[in-house]
Order: sequence, then C-alpha cells, then structure tokens
Amino acid sequence: MPKLPCLKRILMWKPIRNGAWGILLMHKVLMQHVCFCKKYCCCKARERKRICILKKRIPMSAKELYLRDYQPLTHVIDRTELTFELLAEDEVIVTSLLHMRPHGDGAAQPLQLSGAPEIAPNGSDVPTMELLAIRLDDAPYPREHAQRVGETLTLSALPHRPFTLGFTTKINPQANRSLNGLYTSGGKFTTQCEAHGFRNITFYHDRPDCLSIFTTTIIAPHGAYAQLLSNGNPSERTLRADGRDEITWHDPYPKPCYLFALVAGNLDALRDTFTTRSGRTVDLVIYTDAGDTPRAVHAMESLKASMKWDEERFGREYDLDLFQIVAVHDFNFGAMENKGLNIFNAQAILADPDTATDTRYEFIQAVVAHEYFHNWSGNRVTCRDWFQLSLKEGFTVFRDAEFTADMNDRAVKRIDDVQDMRTVQFAEDASSMAHPIRPQSVGAIENFYTATVYEKGSEVIRMMHTMLGEATFRAGCDLYFDRHDGQAATTEDFVRAMQDASNNSAQPIDLSQFEATWYNQAGTPTLDVHDSYDASSKRYTLHIRQLLPTLWNQPKHQPFHIPVRLGLLSADGTTIPLHCETPCITNEDVLHVRALEESFVFSDVPERPTLSILRAWSAPVLICYDRTVAEYAFLMKHDTDGFNRYEAGQQLMLHAITQIMRDGSLSEHVQDILIASIEDVLADDSLSPALMARSLTLPDMGYIAELQDEGTVNPEHIHHGRASLKRIIAQTLCDKWHALYMRNRSTEARPYLWNVQDAGERALKNLALSYLVSADTKTYLPYAISQCRAFHNMTDVRVGLRLTLDAGDSAQRAEVLDAYATRYANNNLAMTQWFADQASADRSDVLDDVRRLLEHPAYDGKNPNNIRALIGSFAGNMRWMHHTDGSGYRFLAEHILSIEQFNPMVAAGLSKRLATAPRFEPTRRALMLSSLQHIEHYAFSPNVREIVQKTLASMQARQSAA
Repeated sequence: MPKLPCLKRILMWKPIRNGAWGILLMHKVLMQHVCFCKKYCCCKARERKRICILKKRIPMSAKELYLRDYQPLTHVIDRTELTFELLAEDEVIVTSLLHMRPHGDGAAQPLQLSGAPEIAPNGSDVPTMELLAIRLDDAPYPREHAQRVGETLTLSALPHRPFTLGFTTKINPQANRSLNGLYTSGGKFTTQCEAHGFRNITFYHDRPDCLSIFTTTIIAPHGAYAQLLSNGNPSERTLRADGRDEITWHDPYPKPCYLFALVAGNLDALRDTFTTRSGRTVDLVIYTDAGDTPRAVHAMESLKASMKWDEERFGREYDLDLFQIVAVHDFNFGAMENKGLNIFNAQAILADPDTATDTRYEFIQAVVAHEYFHNWSGNRVTCRDWFQLSLKEGFTVFRDAEFTADMNDRAVKRIDDVQDMRTVQFAEDASSMAHPIRPQSVGAIENFYTATVYEKGSEVIRMMHTMLGEATFRAGCDLYFDRHDGQAATTEDFVRAMQDASNNSAQPIDLSQFEATWYNQAGTPTLDVHDSYDASSKRYTLHIRQLLPTLWNQPKHQPFHIPVRLGLLSADGTTIPLHCETPCITNEDVLHVRALEESFVFSDVPERPTLSILRAWSAPVLICYDRTVAEYAFLMKHDTDGFNRYEAGQQLMLHAITQIMRDGSLSEHVQDILIASIEDVLADDSLSPALMARSLTLPDMGYIAELQDEGTVNPEHIHHGRASLKRIIAQTLCDKWHALYMRNRSTEARPYLWNVQDAGERALKNLALSYLVSADTKTYLPYAISQCRAFHNMTDVRVGLRLTLDAGDSAQRAEVLDAYATRYANNNLAMTQWFADQASADRSDVLDDVRRLLEHPAYDGKNPNNIRALIGSFAGNMRWMHHTDGSGYRFLAEHILSIEQFNPMVAAGLSKRLATAPRFEPTRRALMLSSLQHIEHYAFSPNVREIVQKTLASMQARQSAA
C-alpha cells in the first residue's frame, strides 16, 4: 500500500522503508510524522485559548481489536455500483447500489456496515457523513430496522436471498482534512481509502476480505474537470441531458474497497505505452499539476522498468488496458496502489535535477515499483484482515528492494536497507510499541503501518528466499499467486505455498518453526557467538546461542529459526571451503540455527580462520561476537561480502566511539588501526564510489543509541563520542579528504545525470566535504557555501546547506537560506526540503528556528509533507529534541494534540517519537513521561491514545519490575 513515509524515507517511510517504501522511508531524506497549530503559540493569551479548547475533549480509551476475534462476512457484496455527483467542493452526493447475498449463516444475522458518524466526536474535525436514503430492492428501507451508532450501521429484517441494497449519502470533501476518504487538494477531488477511508464515502463492508466488482459513474458540472478518473477501464465521456458531464469506469477484477480511487481535476498528462510479454499494449498516463509533467519523466521510466522486471523476475503481467498515476500534494502516505489508478504523494513521483536529490531519484524509482508490484502482491491477492497486512506489504517491500538492487548497486542497496532497519525498526522493537509482523491486537488499524510490518516483514520474506534459494522461492510465489488469485489470503497461505514448493525441491526445509516464531514474536533476537579451532584435527567449531528478547507485554519467546550465511577466511584473505559435519547447511553457505544453543563443526580447515558471519545480513538480528580491532580491520580489507566489509568498518568505528564515550578519549592503538583501515578503503579502486562512501560514513546516532543498555541513552554523550571521532578522522586524513573531494568533482562540469556512477561520485565528494568542514571549518566551509551558490544540482545544494546550517555563522546561514528560498519560493516540494534541513540542524537554537518557521508563508500546517518536514524532522533531531530542559518534548506534545483534531493518523505517527522513553537515562525519561501524561490527559483519538497508553503502561511495568 501506501508506501510509508518511513523515517528519512520521504524527503525523505516503513511509514513511504511502510508505505504505507512508508515511513517510514523516501529513504534518506527526512524524518517522521507530526503536526502544527500556529494559533497555539507561547503568548499567555493564546495559551489560555489552547487550554480552553483542549478541555472540551472527552478522552476515550482505545478499544483493542484482536486477531482471534476475526469472523467471516455475514453477507458478501458481489457487485458494487457507485455514482458520484460532484456538486461543489463542499458537497458531493454518493449513491451506492450493492448486489448482496447472505454468506454462511449470515441470513439469520443482522447486517453491520461501516460509515462515518453523523457528528464528529469531541468537537474534532474528523469526517462526517449524512445519510439521505436507504433502499432495499428498489423500495425505501424501513428506518425502524436501521440503527446507527458511531461508525456502525446495523440493518435487520433482510431477505434470506440475494438482494440489492442502496444508500444515498452526502459528504463534504473540502472539510475532510484527515485526508481519509474523498477530499479536495489543490482544486481537485482525490481519495485515500486504505485502511478505513471508504467508510467516509458511503456505508460498506470496510474490510479487506470483502471483494467486489466495482462500476463507478462520475457526474460533474460541464467543463469543470478535464479528468474524471476511477479504477479499471473507462467508457466514453458523455454530456447528459441536464448539461453535466458523465463518465463510467468498470474494473473487472474483484477488489476490496480500500483499493477504490477517484480523482477529478484539471491536470497535465504525460503519456506512454508498454508492450507486455504477451503482446498487449498498455496505455500509461501520469497526471500532474499544470507544468509538472517534465518532472514525471523519471517516474514514467521507472514504471516501464518495473513492469518489465516483474514479468522477468516473478512472471507477473499487467492485466488492464490502462495504468494511471496521479500526483497529489496533500497525502498522508507516500503512495497508494489503487487498482489501475495509483495516487502518489507528489514528492514520491516528481523529480528534476534542480529540485530532487540523488536519494529522491532512487526513492521515486522504488516507490513507483512498489505500488506497481502491488497489482499482484496486494490487489489480485489481498489480505483477509488487517492483521495480515505484512502479507502484502512485507512481500512487496522485498520485491521493490530486489528491483532496486537489480537496477542499481546491490551491496549499497543492502547497506541502506539495513541502516533503516537498525535506526527505525530496531528502535520500534525496543520500544513500548514492539509487535510481531503479524500483530495479535491493535487499538487503531492505522497504527499497523509500521517499520515492523513493512521492513521487518520484508526481512522475513528475504530469510525464506535465503533458505529456499531463488528457484524454489520463485516456485513458491507462483503457487501462492495461482492458488489465491482473486482471494483474500493470510500469512499462513503464503508460508504454505513456500513449504509446498520446498517439499518438491531437492532439499526440503521445514518452515513450521520459522513461521511460528517470526510471524508471532516481537523484538530483536541476539546471536551470542563463540568459536574454537583444533589445529591437530583441523576442525573449526562455531557455538551459537540465541538471546531472546524480553518484552513487557509479550509472552516468553521460543527459539527462532534463523538462517546464518557465513564464510571462513584464511590469513591471506582467501576463502576456505565449508565442510560442515552435520546436515545443517543449505545453499552452500547458510546455517540453520533452530535451537537455543547449537554447535557447528567444520572439517578440513587448514588454519584458524577469520569468521565472516551474517553475510548480506541474512537475518534481522544482533550479533554478539568478541573480536579485536585488528580482526575488524582485516575484514574491512579482505571480506568478499560487500555488506560484511562495510559492517566491519561500522563495528570498528562503533568500538572507537564507545571508547571515547567511556574513557573520554581514543587510544593510540585503536586510532592507528582505524586510520590505517580507512586509508586502505580510500586506496581500494575495486570499490564503487557509492560503496566507498557508505564504508567511510560514521554510524548513525540512532543506531548507536539502540546499542546502549535500556535506561542509559544519553544523546549528548553519543553526539560527543561520534563528533570527536569524526574530528579525529577528519584532521588526521585532511589531505586525503581534500584529494578525494577534488577527484570527484567531475560531475559538476557536465549536465546532471542520475545513475549509479554519478550518484556515487557525488556521495563520495560530499562525504569528503563533510569531513573537511569538521577538520577545518574556516578553510573548507566556503566550499560548502560555494555548492549552495552554484545550484548545479539539488544533491550538492542540500549537502552545502546542511553543512552551513551546522557550522556557519549567522551571516553565512542567512545567505544560503535566503538564496534557496528566493530560488524556490514557488516550488512547494523544494521548500519542504528547506524546512526539513533547518529543523534537522545541529544547533542549540534549532527549536527557536522551528517555531519561527511555523509562521513562514510557505508553510501549510495542514499539509502532511510540511508537517513531517518541519516538526517531524525536529522530532528526529536526536541531540536537540532531547535537550534536558524538556522544551522539545513539550513542543512535540502540544503539536500532537493540535494535529490530532484534524488528522489523527499523522498525530499518531508523531507520538511514536515518545514511545522510546524507557530507553533514555532518568532525567530525559522523566521529562518524556510528563509529556506523555499530558497527551494522555487530552488526546481523544484511538490512534494517539493507543501509542501513549502503551508507552505509559510499559514504563509502569518496568518500574514495578525494578
């Protein structure tokens, strides 16, 4: 679905690594969720007004929903006929005709349908819907048989045979600022129906297991909208007798209502075609606001590449005659896979060299592919209930990751995905919101769209691919699609297809333990690794013990089934063949760790080897293995696995940072080894520029925080350790960084191109510049300012801007900020990035800047992109969000409460920033507790209250246990 705007993923998420890839990622340019309300400032009069408004709210406990309570439909809807009369932006009449029949013993039960309430709860701005009429088999339905309570309409005395049920409702899209259902954005109508947006349009089975064939008619004032779009294939547009325009769309494939879409507007179109492998011609159209179609060219090329790749890699061919994408600036997610009519957040579809970074280009390529791949993994085969969300999202994230790896640099893609897992998903697994990829309960369905469901769900699929191998995995996918086409499936159905394919292979693998643990257990397991070598027998023994996570709200865990890819290296760096004495290995280099403790013995090992473990990050686990810094340096130079070579460097840097945090300085021994290892990397011409850049980048502060003991995280200490090491590396190798910077400036002399080589060179150049500014700000900051002035490409401009914001004086900052704002004043996507960079700055007065920018004329406090960019980025500013004066927490709490009134989903995303409170040291933890209690007192939506209440409960449980 929705490719999540996962942390750092949308302007950066799973989120869209999420789509819902949401948040979080969209990877690498932003942070995550939030809100705004500029009328609630710090002046006393306005503060009194804010408190008055908050007191009008009636807090409600989130009603927990459980997977175990799933019940099949009492009535199915075979066909759905919808008519939309677009009278005005604030008035739309929706007429629905549902062709229904009882299912199972449903004839004896009342029919329950979902629909928006008649009156918004607690004085909020969430959508409402007026019910004008109900008809049963073309006759008025007796109102005494209808009961409407909240979002539920119950109808009794229905026939025990097939029947038609009709509803006429009136809605106000213009007032729908939750952006769920039908709403207006920039003068056009658009929709977002996953997960529960369709109920804001009409009454329906708003659940994914209700598959129906949709026919949609749109009626609008003549000439008002050049495009009247919906799912499927269109009829000819006609002029009605009453002078209005009318068009009908028919989608021949059954789908749940969350895949419904409608767009009406005056848009420019970029058109192309794609010829499928069977010879059919598919028309492709990307609709944008006027003048934006040149910025959709990259997305169109990405679409055609993904269609071709899906045919070749998964055997999946597109099934309609038309595929459409619409770019929208007001959108909660990154994109949405509606059948035949994808709707995209504009920042996930529009790019040109002047406004988009290299990261954004790759992000767009991935998101376009993700949403297209959903046509099979999500649309043709959907999920039975929302607890199965990872069935479509985890699988599709895996598919788009493989596509991106094939299109670009596989090792670099793997590194980027692991970084996102470690900084976002591991944090979630360690927080009060930890949950399995198939949760057992939830307070609000929208809270399912997490890094765990998306990114960790993808890693679970990847582990099956690793264990089974490409051929067997592909056979399992074919079985899954063939068996469940046109159905709503479960995660058990997917694993069963993989198991059956494995049973038919030369090397069957029992997946029962794998399914029982990875789908049902939360948290991040740790592998405690020890080894020994017997020179006389030439046997090498590897001991692996699983350290299972202990979570406050989870039962005791059982050992996981973990695939561990490994290699053994000799002293000269050559690979030692693996001869495992027990039948524990598949695909030549993959161990299956199933027990709490296991030992694996390898024979014919001529010398004590160096272990390269968890190659390509074969499982989402932590590794505890006692290495020397010399061993890390050896692997940095000799490991043949691209990811593990990078990982060795990260661990060496982490060792140095930890030593500085603990001792206050870096030992000469560690420094000498680290500097020599970095010099080896800089001299290695076999590395691609992008891989070299990743290998020389310091670990992220968020990842360092996740490695600290619970209750000890101190962002200031982490920042000091990381910044100190960066300064040591920068100053010691200053000449080499300067040479590297100059050597990779060639891209500035030619027109911008986004490709692996050029993007890698820019990444390497800008990494060198970052080290140079750290080494000697006075000498090298002018280089960064020069990049801002040149405006050659957005990648260089934003790196220069961020370095200047962190290290420049007030005059230098003003110069680059003003020049940027002048150039991009009328480009809201570029200005969104401008907000994000300022909110992410490493300066003590950054919160003052954020407050000031809330009043900026380019800032729209109701727009999710702006909210994420400004307040979401500040919430992700680890050093200054967590200042010990508590101002960051109070600021965040007030904005959560403000935005909750009109968009609970975005407010809930922001609330997750406080769910990590138990990880922090006592002073910050107490301040976060105070803000959480403040939110809990005033919040009304299940979305926000679930997150806050679970965080408070986890803190109480930990305190009681202590």
